[in-house]
Amino acid sequence: MSKQWREAESQSTQTVVPMLAYADGPAALDWLVRVFGFREQTRVLDGAGRLAHAVLSVGDGIVMLATPSPDYEGPKRHRERCEPARRWSEVPWIIDGVLVLVDDVAAHFDRAQREGARILSPLEPGPPAARYRAEDVEGHRWMFMERAQQQ
Repeated sequence: MSKQWREAESQSTQTVVPMLAYADGPAALDWLVRVFGFREQTRVLDGAGRLAHAVLSVGDGIVMLATPSPDYEGPKRHRERCEPARRWSEVPWIIDGVLVLVDDVAAHFDRAQREGARILSPLEPGPPAARYRAEDVEGHRWMFMERAQQQ
């Protein structure tokens, strides 16, 4: 995994790398590629078929994924069992989520909506830029914001 990590890391200019856990890592990885348009860089499964390590890229950034334990449950499942988590998740805001800058946020919004993402807020104008919020298949929250165009 060290070589794969180094290859992914060398292609990124970011200094902070989000690391997200998923109960069904392979399914979440496929969903994130299909719905949010990430590109799969690395997928490593353990002997039980769980996601041991994955790297997704978008623009010049990466996100890492894994299934850390067979006992892990994502935010969506956790809300079903935990009343305080359900209540704090009633707001459309990003709670322990990830901000992703994209070139065309309107097209990204259309794709995510068409492909079944749970949309938390409609496409909104800035400032600082147009954006929307969505949840993924396991309830992780994402904000997608239009990247400032270079002059």
